Amino acid sequence: MSSTVQRTSGTDDALYRPGRWLALAVLVLAVLLVAVDATVLGLATPFLSEDLKPTGTQLLWIGDVYSFVIAGLLVSMGSLGDRIGRKKLLLTGAVAFGAVSVLNAYATTPEMMILARALLGVAGATLMPSTLALIRNIFHDPKERSLAIGIWGAMASAGAAVGPVVGGFLLEHFWWGSVFLINLPVMAVLVLVGVKLLPESKNKVTGPWDLISVGLSLIGMIGVVYAIKEAASHGVNWEAGAAAAVGAAALYGFVRRQLTLPTPLLDMRLFRHRGFSGAVLADLLTILGLSGLVFFLSQFLQLVQGRQPFEAGLAELPAAIGAVATGLIAGVVARRFSVRSVVAGGLAAVGLALAAMTLIDASTGYPLLGAALLVVGIGAGFSFTVTADVILSSVPKEQAGSASAVSETAYELGAALGIALLGSVVTGVYRDFVTPAGVPAGAASAAHESLGGAVEASLALPRQQGAELLAAAQEAFVDGLRLAAGVGASVLLATAVAAFFLLKGQKLADGIEH
Repeated sequence: MSSTVQRTSGTDDALYRPGRWLALAVLVLAVLLVAVDATVLGLATPFLSEDLKPTGTQLLWIGDVYSFVIAGLLVSMGSLGDRIGRKKLLLTGAVAFGAVSVLNAYATTPEMMILARALLGVAGATLMPSTLALIRNIFHDPKERSLAIGIWGAMASAGAAVGPVVGGFLLEHFWWGSVFLINLPVMAVLVLVGVKLLPESKNKVTGPWDLISVGLSLIGMIGVVYAIKEAASHGVNWEAGAAAAVGAAALYGFVRRQLTLPTPLLDMRLFRHRGFSGAVLADLLTILGLSGLVFFLSQFLQLVQGRQPFEAGLAELPAAIGAVATGLIAGVVARRFSVRSVVAGGLAAVGLALAAMTLIDASTGYPLLGAALLVVGIGAGFSFTVTADVILSSVPKEQAGSASAVSETAYELGAALGIALLGSVVTGVYRDFVTPAGVPAGAASAAHESLGGAVEASLALPRQQGAELLAAAQEAFVDGLRLAAGVGASVLLATAVAAFFLLKGQKLADGIEH
């Protein structure tokens, strides 16, 4: 039989909260903004650089510190929400996110901008696990919850893809700070409506919020993510090695400490569940493929094919459309067939789309690019939505915040790995391109740093010489992009096979939870 139950007046409010879908609309606003904010800065970087005059190192920190802090604090904030109340943490974080957005918009020095981005990461870390945990506690019918998670996941995917579109539009009409001020009206709506509609929920059995574990988690995640990004940007060196060693040691200490605490920040025993571990792995690698492709395709569309920021952002929309469409039906499809077939199929779709990208060159038309992005979105929508559902369904409601934080950490780490690992492949190929004869050493050095540097260097040279330098750089970038797509395809297809076995027997819940 279906999962419908005989409703009584005593259970209606508890199981079928009247305002639950409006509450969901409030929650996805927060998800949409955090996801948009992660990608919107990329297009604003040239304008911000011209205004604030940061050094190369400061510019990297402006771009990266937001994701570093979010990745480092997600588990801690998920656990804090379990303890003090997820609604309280979400609304407090939303107010902070809005206030710090103003600080970002009106930053006057690179140091102020780095601090503002870090504080925005702290606020963002309070929002993401709280939203997913509240969904777990608002929707007691597993089929309704699957749809709610699908909408949540669709907004997370859409936000990442919509970021460049919104950013491109704002930058063509306003100054760079406008990409942060768009947060204010949305956060105002979230807080005003959320106070009325969102129910409070927290863990009834709580212990102290262990600050040592918080520190170890933060140091560990920042160390690992920084090492990955450093190795991708500058190759394996002592700095990347030291960061990796410190991060790994801190994470080891974190795991050991969680196993000894009576009320840990994260119950590591969850990972003994094969379905939970398989879902987390699939979650991470789905986002790895999605973020890596979208990030490098953005550069390809603008710096190789010469599209304007807004046009390039629009060109990436098929990924969002695919993710939204499949996210909404993923739960139904997973129950009709099986969890493992939907997740493995989604991963395989992303892998095959990446494999198709090995065929591109500078003159490749949009139909192939658009089709690849659509397939990536479809695959990611199926896989990411179902794995998030599996992760939440594998734990008691009281641990929803911690489980949500694991899902979100996999998302952030997957995004960092996608850009860093595939970036190291692109960079390794790109930097070996042969400089045309007669190009001055300074221009050649700038061109080998990045494709953006090659575009700028070419403008300062005589027309013919500049065109030759730019053509060589673009060809090298496309060669690197093709190789990176091949590596990504191999990883995703191998993960599809692994997920098929790890998720064997895994099912989405059907019965109403009381």
